[in-house]
Amino acid sequence: MHLAFSSMNTPNDPHPEVLAKALEERGFESLWYGEHSHIPCSRATPYPAGGEMPAPYKLMMDPYLSLMTAANATSKLRFGTGIALLMERDLFSQAKTIATLDRLSGGRLMIGTGVGWNQEEYENVNPHPFNKRYAVLRETVEATRALWTEEEASYAGDYIRFDPVWAEPKPLQTGGPKIFLGAMGPLGRKHAARWADGWYPVDVAMGDVATALAEFKEEVKQAGRNADDVEINIQIMDTANLDKLKEYRDLGIQRATIGVSMDLWDKPEAVMPMIDTYAKVIGELAD
Repeated sequence: MHLAFSSMNTPNDPHPEVLAKALEERGFESLWYGEHSHIPCSRATPYPAGGEMPAPYKLMMDPYLSLMTAANATSKLRFGTGIALLMERDLFSQAKTIATLDRLSGGRLMIGTGVGWNQEEYENVNPHPFNKRYAVLRETVEATRALWTEEEASYAGDYIRFDPVWAEPKPLQTGGPKIFLGAMGPLGRKHAARWADGWYPVDVAMGDVATALAEFKEEVKQAGRNADDVEINIQIMDTANLDKLKEYRDLGIQRATIGVSMDLWDKPEAVMPMIDTYAKVIGELAD
């Protein structure tokens, strides 16, 4: 099982170059950055974890620029968005940005995406109904894949439509970077089973992890796909429990992603000690 690190990616966090070098030197497989282009000042959408929204959400930098900086500083470390809000950017510009980053990083990119939790944020930039966001995301991904793979790409969906276009360059990875769907509810999980290259759940929201994994794999099979072809990237919230990593490895999970706990999001000095602690078990996870 691979070990990855995720960050809020604010100006107060370790610089992407510094963080990426530290992760690569210690044997981590990948670095993941999240995305919020903006946060509406007035909003009715409650913060999913309850209480006030943590201040770092207001400070998040652009994930693609930060990942390009990290890629320039490393040679083996892989990169991901955890998660990117694909529906909140222009489709064509975003496809080109991702393809360019994949090429310039040597094909080391993965894309984690989701529907987001902030309705006002979504509605600021997307004209389609919020209650249809999973269908809109599916079409966004399908249209993006068309732009990445077809010489004269076109798409005709219920929400996204465009006539044939030339969209170059294509990503370095054949078919484009793997796309992971970060979703926890029944509807989101079914979408991940039907069309995503991977599932990106948060462990504390899964209930019994072994049961949830078995149910997901069955949903993949029901969708007519091979469960072994859908990668699992699990986000660990209880980062004090190193034994969790071995449990997840034994369940056949391909990647575990760690990050500093929410109460330390504004304390960048906590990052490097955490990386050093987890680096000690990377060799065991590969066994």
